[in-house]
Amino acid sequence: MKQLVISEWLLTELAKDNFPLNMPNHRRVYEAIRRAITQQIMPAGARLPSTRRLAQELSVSRNTILAAFEQLSDEGYVVAKSGSGTYVSYEQPDEFTKKSAVANVTVSKLEDLAKTTLADNYSALSKRGMAACISTSTQNHPNKKSHEIQPFTPGEDDYSGFPYTLWRRLLNRQWRTPNTNIPQPSMLDSSHEGGYLPLRKAIADYLRVSRAVNLTFEQVLITSGTQQSIDLCARLLTDHGDQVWVENPGYWAARRVLEVNGLQLHPVNVDKEGMAPSTQDFRVVPRMIYTTPSHQYPKGMVMSYGRRRLLLDYAQNVGAWIIEDDYDSEFRFEGRPISSLQGMDQNGRVLYLGTFSKVIYPGIRLGYLVVPEKLIECFKSGLYELQRPGQMLIQATLADFIEEGHFSSNIRRLRLIYGERRRLLQAALAPIASVGARLSTLDSGLHLVVEFDQSCDDISIAELAAEQGIRVYPLSHYGMAENREKGLIIGYAYASTERITHYGNLLAELIQSALK
Repeated sequence: MKQLVISEWLLTELAKDNFPLNMPNHRRVYEAIRRAITQQIMPAGARLPSTRRLAQELSVSRNTILAAFEQLSDEGYVVAKSGSGTYVSYEQPDEFTKKSAVANVTVSKLEDLAKTTLADNYSALSKRGMAACISTSTQNHPNKKSHEIQPFTPGEDDYSGFPYTLWRRLLNRQWRTPNTNIPQPSMLDSSHEGGYLPLRKAIADYLRVSRAVNLTFEQVLITSGTQQSIDLCARLLTDHGDQVWVENPGYWAARRVLEVNGLQLHPVNVDKEGMAPSTQDFRVVPRMIYTTPSHQYPKGMVMSYGRRRLLLDYAQNVGAWIIEDDYDSEFRFEGRPISSLQGMDQNGRVLYLGTFSKVIYPGIRLGYLVVPEKLIECFKSGLYELQRPGQMLIQATLADFIEEGHFSSNIRRLRLIYGERRRLLQAALAPIASVGARLSTLDSGLHLVVEFDQSCDDISIAELAAEQGIRVYPLSHYGMAENREKGLIIGYAYASTERITHYGNLLAELIQSALK
């Protein structure tokens, strides 16, 4: 432990009301340090501050500290090394060793108890906190498990080939203004105008051409990613208890954000044309509709023109807002790009959002939100007041990265890599058709979907795969209510091209064995 932290801990301990006052100062210091050692606040081998420094920080005489150290040394708690300092001894007194053994048994019992009563640990949270930590609709979802990335983990991208040297050069350029070695003061502040202006312009130009989004740069706001964008929409456009249509199966992280904001989720099933509201669904009038029309998550179908027109007209009639999540539109491997739903909107009901995490690197934490013109000022104000966006230097670097053509080059490179991995994985999994499993043939995205019959236990199959070092997610965990679809979500972006056939064959054999 750092010496400064030790000093602060000792000061706090000495100031406690229940700490003995009716004893000499050196004894009080001794007792405080001894407690730090026995409670393992200061682990074995930790170096104590010098007597002179500790005396200054505790506002006592140096003789007081010397006396305390001497008693600790005599009792075996610390050992002094000539010319080096005083350290917590590795050989502690017998009494302390026994206490430690008892403490370890107690800790072990507590850990066992915690495993069986995990939900009780959240009892102090608010309803909103409970929704964020243990959502009832996403219990046992893969996000509760280890975050270790393994072959076929969905939602992960391969950023090992990212042009780090180029990015560092662009970033260094932003650190220097002409004739100085420091950035402009505005680059160190948070943004109250929705983000770095050149980046907003670059995004507007890109979306106008590649996604047929109808916008001006004023409509673009820079956020920290998809979930922040959804959270901002929920906070500014809905009230607690409002109904929200969500796709079923659908993106669990979006559902989580909406739940935390106190919204009532109404699942709408999807078919081969995308979100498919039924007569019963129309009886639940939503305040907001969340959808992934260009590449439904997780099943991958593209929403038809007729279904898009239906949603837009319905939203206008009932006064609902549509959140269009265009999460991986860059990765379409065949055919023409799919136009955005926002580009068809004539009434300003669609809020369009995207992220750079899949095409730059995950930790960049930058996304964008395109709002209708009538909401521009409200959303700028809300973004600043609620979330205080920053990272202006990173935003400026990204703007240069886009404007100089590096962004497009990086996407083309990734398309080639991911397209090849997709082809290899499809070939490796082809044999599963012999046992009735159905492999998606859609030509976009960063994952494949294997569909099973309703009688199959996709959770058990995913667990068997995990035992083989393969991380896949059960399709049923993306669904809501009863009769959830069964299958596996298999990501291929993170799996190396060299090993994807090996792991694909292994997974195919596992699926065949499980379904026979």
